[in-house]
Amino acid sequence: MDSIKWYKSSEMIVALSALLIGVVTAFTSIYSAYVDREYARASVWPRLEIFRSFNGSSFSYGVSNNGTGPALIKYAKVQEGSKYIKTWKEIKAFQNIRQSHISNRTLSPQNTITPVSYKGEDAEAFLQADNLISIELCYCSIYEECWVIDKSNHPEAVESCVIDNNQMFLQ
Repeated sequence: MDSIKWYKSSEMIVALSALLIGVVTAFTSIYSAYVDREYARASVWPRLEIFRSFNGSSFSYGVSNNGTGPALIKYAKVQEGSKYIKTWKEIKAFQNIRQSHISNRTLSPQNTITPVSYKGEDAEAFLQADNLISIELCYCSIYEECWVIDKSNHPEAVESCVIDNNQMFLQ
């Protein structure tokens, strides 16, 4: 009887080779799934930017989505100084304006909305009022990844969009 070591037998070499191929295949599949998931998230990544426009006779605020996916705007928070406001008309300078809804809205990629605009002789008053106004938006991707952005346009990742009802902007 031949006394061949167990790891030198041809059956064991085939079995160990099959095991190694199976382990490599499993790790490759797991990594491929991870890359696919990251690619799917990146392909629908929203990127909101808040901007102000002023040209002497007109003033407006705008919000654009420069990302690759829709932005689900969960809430808007607008302050004049330290006071949270519910509508643009609560700001004295913003009495005769055109306005659009901004809270609880979906903004498609490469689109812009203008939540407030004014055209007329008093546009300078809006520019002065702008120094006291802060705007904050919380938005999410379709994968429920959420960010908060203000007029500085530096998004900050957050777990979810939660706001106190006393601070929520209603328009």
